[in-house]
Amino acid sequence: MNLLATAALALAMSTDAFAVAVGKGAALQRPHLREALRTGAIFGVIEGLTPVIGWALGHWAAPYVQAWDHWIAFTLLGVLGLRMMREGLSGADDDEDDKPTSHSFWLLAVAGFATSIDAMAVGVGLAFIDANIVTTAGAIGLSTFIMVTLGVMVGRGLGKLVGKRAEVVGGLVLIAIGSLILYEHLGQG
Repeated sequence: MNLLATAALALAMSTDAFAVAVGKGAALQRPHLREALRTGAIFGVIEGLTPVIGWALGHWAAPYVQAWDHWIAFTLLGVLGLRMMREGLSGADDDEDDKPTSHSFWLLAVAGFATSIDAMAVGVGLAFIDANIVTTAGAIGLSTFIMVTLGVMVGRGLGKLVGKRAEVVGGLVLIAIGSLILYEHLGQG
């Protein structure tokens, strides 16, 4: 893979994480750059590791990973999306002071893993074309780190404008991403 293909792949792998990060930023009380960087780092590390895992699995278990990756992504994103929607629909808009200042590590890790299932599947494919997995995974992780950090800060501005409705929209986006992944994979079969 050349540099342009690697950059395009990295950007494509980070777009769903960006959408999730906007919702995460909107759900927080004025997230600071430090929280955005923390969220970006969690998502970036996970998104960078999953293609390596997929690449390793591709050497011995490609049919299994390809057969279930879309269902795993659909389920995780759907559950997270429903949770966000429930939070967004519970009561009136919260006062800005009632919002949390950060999300738990585990909530971010699950969201990061859910948005990186496609990167794991890409890693499986990269095993068959003998691509440099270290360079590709590093590019995906860095791109995700940047996009998620920006997404949290964009969500900060959106949160002030739309309040709890941003969580509902963020939840719908997660469910839509999971449904799209499922639709694309089932449509190929």
